[in-house]
Amino acid sequence: MPLPGRNRQVVLKSRPLGIPQAEHFELTSAPVPELGKGEFLVRNDFLSVDPAMRGWTNAAANYADPVGIGEVMRSFAAGEVIASRHPGYAEGDRVMGMLGWQEYAVTDGKPIRRKVREKDLSLSLSLGILGINGVTAYFALTEIGQPRPGDTVVVSTAAGAVGSAVGQIAKLAGCRTVGIAGGPQKVNSCIEDFDYDAAVDYKAANFTDTLAAACPKGVDIYYDNTSGPITDAVVRHVNKNARIVICGTASVASWEPWPTGPRIERHLLNKAVKMQGFLIWDYEHRYEEAVAKLAVWVRDGSLRYREDILDGLERAPDSIAGLYRGENSGKRLIKIRHA
Repeated sequence: MPLPGRNRQVVLKSRPLGIPQAEHFELTSAPVPELGKGEFLVRNDFLSVDPAMRGWTNAAANYADPVGIGEVMRSFAAGEVIASRHPGYAEGDRVMGMLGWQEYAVTDGKPIRRKVREKDLSLSLSLGILGINGVTAYFALTEIGQPRPGDTVVVSTAAGAVGSAVGQIAKLAGCRTVGIAGGPQKVNSCIEDFDYDAAVDYKAANFTDTLAAACPKGVDIYYDNTSGPITDAVVRHVNKNARIVICGTASVASWEPWPTGPRIERHLLNKAVKMQGFLIWDYEHRYEEAVAKLAVWVRDGSLRYREDILDGLERAPDSIAGLYRGENSGKRLIKIRHA
């Protein structure tokens, strides 16, 4: 096939404070560089949109250096190798990795997370339920949460790409699951689409009462994707020896200045609660282990998923802000239209 001459890209135009908006990005075009020895060209078909991208655009580094002004927006992407001078990658290979918000990526293979070998399943799944979201749900729950049959597991953002997987994996482990989501539609999705035993609406005036009613025997595992007031409410119900998994802090708009809130240390001490953060990078060496198990569950119908696919690179600049507005239903992706 003829190789492309130009590459459309989304670059970071200015530094946001908090959640990046559409005006912080710019759609540009650049030549596709010639392949050097040991390099290959990937045609991106799907781009990922993740809450963590908020942190990548802000000036204060967290676990990754900020994206530079004028640089292609960092993101996971999945696509097909269309030209190669690399001995480990051939034309036709499907790959997933940190390839950025762009139509094409020239790489030496270092940003590639894995070759996608599940040819019977959509390539898009490698960015969601068989990608960082599913792998995060699997390892954070099983390694830190350590679910046991009969445990009550509470999950915030329970209808999202990570939370929906957490609830289902907990059910497979024999747990009782309670989802927390925003609005009646997402609460219903928790129960109807993802088999939660109960779900509560954090936006409702009676949230604390319905949460207490949904957890009559307390909480053994809390999978925290939000921090903030939701977590404050859940922590009141944790049992002795409960496990709290910190996976996200979506409710906190900015960490400058340092946010304040309820002091929970004495409560955790008296209950001998374990509270631990999760970073996917700590489990890179076990990625295939999780994908293999998740793929079996997807194929046999034990693990369901939803995808929220935006059409065209033009939709990328506003897509992160849309996540935080709660617009997506399922894993948010951008599908690239190639000429």
